[in-house]
Amino acid sequence: MESINPATGEVLEVFEELTDQQLETALEASREGFFTWAATTFSQRRKVLQGAAALLRQNTEEYAELITREMGKPIKEARGEVEKCAWVCDYYAEQGERFLASEPIDTDASRSYVRYAPLGPVLAVMPWNFPFWQVFRAAAPTLIAGNAVLLKHASNVPACAAAIEGILAEAGLPRGTFQNLAIGSGRVEAVINDPRVRAVTLTGSETAGRKVAATAGAAIKKTVLELGGSDPFLVLEDADLDEAARVAATARNINSGQSCIAAKRFIVAERVADDFLDRFRAHLEKLDLGDPTDPETDIGPQARHDLRDTLHRQVRDSVQAGAHLLMGGEMPPGKGYYYPVTLLDGVAEGMPVADEETFGPVAPVFRVATEEAAVALANRSRYGLGGAVWSADRERAEAVGQRLEVGCVFVNGMVKSDPRLPFGGIKASGYGRELGQQGIREFTNVQSVWIG
Repeated sequence: MESINPATGEVLEVFEELTDQQLETALEASREGFFTWAATTFSQRRKVLQGAAALLRQNTEEYAELITREMGKPIKEARGEVEKCAWVCDYYAEQGERFLASEPIDTDASRSYVRYAPLGPVLAVMPWNFPFWQVFRAAAPTLIAGNAVLLKHASNVPACAAAIEGILAEAGLPRGTFQNLAIGSGRVEAVINDPRVRAVTLTGSETAGRKVAATAGAAIKKTVLELGGSDPFLVLEDADLDEAARVAATARNINSGQSCIAAKRFIVAERVADDFLDRFRAHLEKLDLGDPTDPETDIGPQARHDLRDTLHRQVRDSVQAGAHLLMGGEMPPGKGYYYPVTLLDGVAEGMPVADEETFGPVAPVFRVATEEAAVALANRSRYGLGGAVWSADRERAEAVGQRLEVGCVFVNGMVKSDPRLPFGGIKASGYGRELGQQGIREFTNVQSVWIG
């Protein structure tokens, strides 16, 4: 596995994949680590997560620089990612025991209740775009619940995967409770089928989700899938256009546009579309594309050259199909996998930027005549992760948002993940939830206890 700096194309480090024997050893260690960890108290688990949070904060700059070097995230965003990981560790350290407390139920028994017991080792198949956050988002609730975690991270962020394993070991996790499996995607099926693995969580592409779900389903194992998104960003005619345009520029281009919950379809009321576009473009033009290690940089390189090629193909084919290119859209010369902020107007269904997920700094704008048309267009997508609605009338915007076929709705704000709220999608964006109380219970045995 190669760690490549996407800003230069330079190979930073080469990691060897686990041999079959090493993988077998890891799986057995996970089983044994689970038995040890499941027998600990919430107080002991709490100390480990709090220790991990402290290590993240003490070494923020080191981990942020690693994220930036290995996947190209602008350094100021990488620092925020590390802090968010510390937050989710602290959050579940504080709330985990309460979320998993047994619940008494009145029945014909002398006493009956529901308890939330750990399942066992959970395989976490994680993506590269938030190489620390995605892992901690899955691991913190899974670990506090008493499970063990086997991490199969994206092959282009092996150094981040190794660093996370080191953090949790230093924080005091028992041996085998969290392990980084340095394996390729072709070996995931065998790990899912291993009887020691009890469940799977995946954040990644729709294609990867379908494969993991099929394998886990055949093995009768629980899965949580957080897949792609093509989030609508609805701007109604009474919206605050200045604020909507400002937030839209951030919502589209966070993490250089490489986010499942980035706003990807800007659906704007025809009456205000020209005014919104002028404001939107002005904000987009202020974003600096460049060296991700520079704290002034807003947009870094795309994480891999093939991802940039796909993005450019989507833009080119959409323009050929009739979209109006207002800015960007040209592959820049020089080293690194950079792609400019790109704005398209006059986008219609059937174009790649309308029907496919665009994973990069490309903003397609659709014009609609009515609120009904906006909702209908937003829902005519196979994805259903998040959605935003902008209107001066918050009750109206909330009502519109509740008609969107998505897992989370944000009114007059950008879609984001928050440890306090359940996170996930519907349709081809996946199923199950991470975060919040709902997320921590996904990988537990909801066990009924009846005492005569």
